[in-house]
Amino acid sequence: MILIGQYDSPFVRRVAIALATYGLAFEHRPWSVFGDVEKIAKLNPLRRVPTLVLDGGEVVTDSLTILLAVDQLVGPQRASLARGGDDGRELQRLSAFAAGVAEKAVSLVYERELRDEAFPLWVERCRAQVGETLDLLEAMREARSSVYLFDDALSHADVILAAAIRFVREALSAEFGWSGWPALIAHSDLCEALPAFREMSQPFKLATPDGAA
Repeated sequence: MILIGQYDSPFVRRVAIALATYGLAFEHRPWSVFGDVEKIAKLNPLRRVPTLVLDGGEVVTDSLTILLAVDQLVGPQRASLARGGDDGRELQRLSAFAAGVAEKAVSLVYERELRDEAFPLWVERCRAQVGETLDLLEAMREARSSVYLFDDALSHADVILAAAIRFVREALSAEFGWSGWPALIAHSDLCEALPAFREMSQPFKLATPDGAA
């Protein structure tokens, strides 16, 4: 398998951590959607990351779709990050909120950094979406006494939540104060200490269309 995208993307990272957790070998191509866009386009006309090329040559995009494919590939006995029944529905619900935080944080970074002048209404909307959703996730995490979100084992929801938190803290370090989200910080620190998180890691560095940092 080939995983395309850089690990400072929380979406690429959640896939890489899942592959590592399942013991699946893969080639990592850290291509940028700006600097390497033509390379990506040859495999994925959407020009998005993560893009996963399966061993049979099939190309899968969108991190959630990729994870569903990977879980199916390894089977229910090895798909330790997945959950079934009510927990499965709750996993998808929490994952959607966490992924939404990451998505809106990316939008805010681009609005701040790639426009000559940021559009104030869009900035404030993104800030509200990120901040208020983190409030929601803080309450959800604080209410759970288990080591991770569901039990004593890592899940897909734990992975995207931790990856999103790290991204926001690094990419928007001056945008939000974190004193109101201690449960999320503790969750992030817990996950970031795991071997797969340490291995599949890259400090955030803004990539721009002209290649400048």
